[in-house]
Amino acid sequence: MQTYSFLRELADSWALLLLTLFFVGAAVWAFRPGSRAIHQDAANVIFKHDKSPGPLPGPSKEG
Repeated sequence: MQTYSFLRELADSWALLLLTLFFVGAAVWAFRPGSRAIHQDAANVIFKHDKSPGPLPGPSKEG
């Protein structure tokens, strides 16, 4: 039971702290200054060919 108690204490304290720090770091990374253009580009990538669509996917007519 000694190992179980140690692992349980480790998970209850340090793992919770590390996961909390990871979450805060991810939130800070997502909302960092200067990232608005990157997020706008990623959000609008599905509309890239909206006015003039590219070729349809499928087998090529060459050959």
